Amino acid sequence: MPDPLEQLLDSLLYEGYALYPYTPEAAKNATPTPFGIVYPPTYAAGLASTFEHLELRCVLEAPGDARISAEVRFLAATGERHEAVAHRLELTDTSVGALEGSSPGAGHSLAREAEVGVRDVGQLLITLSLHAHELHAGVHEVAFAIANRTPCSHGIDRASALTRSMLSTHPILRVSGGRFISPLERPCASVNTFAVLASDTDDAVIGAAIVLPDHPQIAPESRGGLFDSTEIEEALLLHVKALSPAERAEIEREDPVVHEMVARAAAATPQEILALHGRVTMRDPASADVRSPVTETPPEEPPDLVDPTAGEEHADVDGVHFHRSGKVRIRPGPHADLHARMLDGRIATIERIMIDYDGKVHLGVTIDGDPGQELLRDSGRFLFFFAPEVEALQ
Repeated sequence: MPDPLEQLLDSLLYEGYALYPYTPEAAKNATPTPFGIVYPPTYAAGLASTFEHLELRCVLEAPGDARISAEVRFLAATGERHEAVAHRLELTDTSVGALEGSSPGAGHSLAREAEVGVRDVGQLLITLSLHAHELHAGVHEVAFAIANRTPCSHGIDRASALTRSMLSTHPILRVSGGRFISPLERPCASVNTFAVLASDTDDAVIGAAIVLPDHPQIAPESRGGLFDSTEIEEALLLHVKALSPAERAEIEREDPVVHEMVARAAAATPQEILALHGRVTMRDPASADVRSPVTETPPEEPPDLVDPTAGEEHADVDGVHFHRSGKVRIRPGPHADLHARMLDGRIATIERIMIDYDGKVHLGVTIDGDPGQELLRDSGRFLFFFAPEVEALQ
């Protein structure tokens, strides 16, 4: 079974890496749009919104002999549009006691200098350091700092600075024999990152480039990262399936990371897409301190539960009878939006009949002759019209 923390990190690492439609000629993919940037110091000094370092701070409950380890995951740009290569740097694990009383630059700090090769740039020069101090018996504040020391000339533009930066930078702390306290309970002054409890046993903390809740999880139905992991995965998969053959051919020439993602998304079956359509789990209230176990199997609905999305079998509006699977002709009024007017005269099938609290009837339809009709029907994505906007056909 894949490591849930590694799955989460892989997803976060490529958040925003490439954007729909993923083609190299798309303007939005001309330059990187990453989160979690650690710029070279000369460039960062020129703007109040840029940082040349990152520091993850958190509180740890552990005895002195507990072992702690630190690593950082990040991308380094290749200079070709959004393309980048993933890197991992680690510090040798040590005991919490060995770090006690240390501070940045002190002899007890665990530190490392590293060089990462980048095409057309040479080397990224990176410094890692880990230190801790005791707040009170058995409770420590831990700080993991990452600094970009790569030189650059004054006056370079952002695109050039990004080729000398750490992109999507995610520091990770792990402990054996102790537990981290939620940053929501014991906030610390982290810099350029958001500390998040990242494991069910509270033995790992990540510094996220976007705001996340404690214990974030990848849904068991997920088909894998899509570079927009905070978006609706069902919609993203449908977007990939809507790419034209020409766009797919362009992507075939893209970098391997984008190619693999699009191929995996395109291979999703209707059943797998339908599983992403959301769910409501009904269960008895549980104690707040009891967490639901993480499983690979989606929860099952309780027996005899009425499906609120099924709607009504039929409805009568001003003497006109509508029934599910019946046929209508779209006749939007003059004030309808452009999308509705483009369907004027098309024949559609009634898939859902919903009646709101005010008694108004909403007809969810799919358009006959649309090549995506079956997919939209299977995934429950309908176009809705009011009764006066359609003409019932016998």
